[in-house]
Amino acid sequence: MRRGISAVIAVGALALGAAACGGDGGGADEGSGSKAAKEPGSVSGTVTWWDTSDATNEAPTYRKLVSAFEKKYPKIEVDYVNVPFDQAQQKFKTAAQSGRGAPDVLRSDVGWTAGFAQLGYLKDLTGTPALGNRGDFLEGPLKNAAYQGKTYGAPQVTDTLGLMYNKGLLKRAGVAKPPANWPEVKAAAAKVKERTGAGGIGLNPDGYYALPFLYGEKSDLVDVADKKITIADAASLKGIETAVDLVRSGAAPKPAGTDGYNSLKTDFKNGELAMLIDGPWATKEIFGGAAYRDRANLGIAPVPAGSTGVAGAPVGGHNLAVYAGSKNFDAAYLFVKFMTDAAQQETAATSVGVLPTRKSAYTEGVLADPVRDAFHRALATARPRPAIPQGGDLFTDWLQHYTKILTLKEGPKAGLDATAKAWRTTLLKDYEIQR
Repeated sequence: MRRGISAVIAVGALALGAAACGGDGGGADEGSGSKAAKEPGSVSGTVTWWDTSDATNEAPTYRKLVSAFEKKYPKIEVDYVNVPFDQAQQKFKTAAQSGRGAPDVLRSDVGWTAGFAQLGYLKDLTGTPALGNRGDFLEGPLKNAAYQGKTYGAPQVTDTLGLMYNKGLLKRAGVAKPPANWPEVKAAAAKVKERTGAGGIGLNPDGYYALPFLYGEKSDLVDVADKKITIADAASLKGIETAVDLVRSGAAPKPAGTDGYNSLKTDFKNGELAMLIDGPWATKEIFGGAAYRDRANLGIAPVPAGSTGVAGAPVGGHNLAVYAGSKNFDAAYLFVKFMTDAAQQETAATSVGVLPTRKSAYTEGVLADPVRDAFHRALATARPRPAIPQGGDLFTDWLQHYTKILTLKEGPKAGLDATAKAWRTTLLKDYEIQR
């Protein structure tokens, strides 16, 4: 996850066989990656890569890594295409369904991977060269690349949410340490407002940012094992009521109904807001604000705990997935392996601030940066998202209702019940709603 979950228009039932149009084709060895494993230098051809990273801040680094790959494998040419993140999911579905125009490799949000795999659009990478040194991947990102016991992506970058805070404002307010739970957040916000005039904590109205409130009550959107929709159960309601209480009490300013995320970031980076729940992708913009010309003024702590004492945020990020209809699996595997190797992850981390998915990529140089060090520690308590095909689409309905809930236009119970009913009707027909 990065800038929040974009609402995506759900498509109807798609033909599973369409993904493999022009696919595995040849002999029994096709797609095994044996040539890439045994004779990598002899692999040739073209690999098309759809990169969904930020075109301005991140893509230039990935273009350089592509050039390094082509230098290492001179017989392979990479056709690099930067596809806007908010368009990529539907664009890939359309191309894969028709069997025309899909890339060999896709940078897939972790919330899309299971859905694409269920539709038959992705190649199982288990046992292929694409997943070199599998044991070096962090557990959470690797789980986010799996579906029904198979691995359909190589984790490229990961992330999670944390509590960002303005050290100067908290100090002026007499708050000695960052809040560890939501009642402490509420108390700290009151002191900040009274003693500095600044706002307390910014709550993003995007549904992805609601997950720490659910996790803090030991709940989630769904219970996959028991096939239960849990977004409307008592624990989830308690978590969302905690978020609403922060708004009603004034501890959190009521977010704008549209563009609320960017408004909050602007206030935070300019020193008009003391705390913000956000991820590492936001820090580049934040450091451009007046309040953080001294970068040391930005503090990052784990997300606050709920009433159960549990503090947790979602594991986000992106996987490199291989299209099931690729004409050049060997080249695609070599490309995925190269781009997710520790050396390339370290380069990306130090260049654009993303978090590696490999343990060995957390070198002294990577962890020397306070932001990466803080979010690396936060990953220890982060939770993988439910590995279900509908994972990405769940946020379409939830986004609408959570925005209404946080802007005080809809009651928490009504919004949660409506979300659960919508999921049961369209996305999760074989699930029961847990109350």
